[in-house]
Amino acid sequence: MDSETRDGILFALPYLLVFSVFLLYPLLKGFYMSLFDWNAFNPSQSEFILFENYVRMLQDPAFYKAVRATVVFVVLTVPTLVGLGLLLALGVNQDIKGKRFLRTVFFSPYVLTVSVVSLIWAGLYAPEYGPLNYYVGFLMSNPPSWLNSFTFAMPAVALATIWWTVGFNFVILLAARQGVPERLYEAARIDGASTWQAFKDITLPQMRSAIMFVTTVQLIASFQVFGQVFIMTNGGPGNSTQTLVMYLYRMAFRQQEFGYAAAIGYFLFFVLVSVSIINYKFIGGDDE
Repeated sequence: MDSETRDGILFALPYLLVFSVFLLYPLLKGFYMSLFDWNAFNPSQSEFILFENYVRMLQDPAFYKAVRATVVFVVLTVPTLVGLGLLLALGVNQDIKGKRFLRTVFFSPYVLTVSVVSLIWAGLYAPEYGPLNYYVGFLMSNPPSWLNSFTFAMPAVALATIWWTVGFNFVILLAARQGVPERLYEAARIDGASTWQAFKDITLPQMRSAIMFVTTVQLIASFQVFGQVFIMTNGGPGNSTQTLVMYLYRMAFRQQEFGYAAAIGYFLFFVLVSVSIINYKFIGGDDE
């Protein structure tokens, strides 16, 4: 072993140690637990049932309802977060006054914790004293109870999430836009390209890696949504906003079915890996 290889291993060793202890071991232990009717208080008495937890999962109506709620949340949030983040980034990149102030305004909600954001928006949505229903009351005599409505509960949570997290996408995409050489746009203007043509042929291709990154991050975050739903609706009404992670949490920590919860966790892991690969191929292209 030459000195360069040895030095490389030594530099990588601390990360490999942390990776093994905090990621690889829990990943393997979780799959191991999913093969058992796991007894959390006395693991030695856990019953080996092979893939019965996975079979149960595929036959569980509550599981499919949680999948549906999660997919609805993803559809509501991910395209909006990526599209709105791109729109804000392109707008702030223009030569306008107050650009620094706008950057601060757009990004500032992201520094708040999920509990603070959820409580703020729960107050805004409150049916009796919430500001939203106060103004909606001028338009209709009976404003909806947003977080208690089968129709509006999930969109309400999605709106709070978009307000909270769009600042992250905005900052990443703004940095990517500022990294596009201006000479490309100057050449396009000389050739008579319209604004739309410049956006389609220069901006989007040059920002493709950043768009792929924020899309992947938002997909992963939205599929794992928990805090907002837990605080704002607690999965209601009628479990209509109970997401996969919330269902996993209830199976594990309320019903003590850790093996079944581990199986749900592995299903979610498979979905996240698959979605990330598809997104990488679809947006990233073969040359990335």
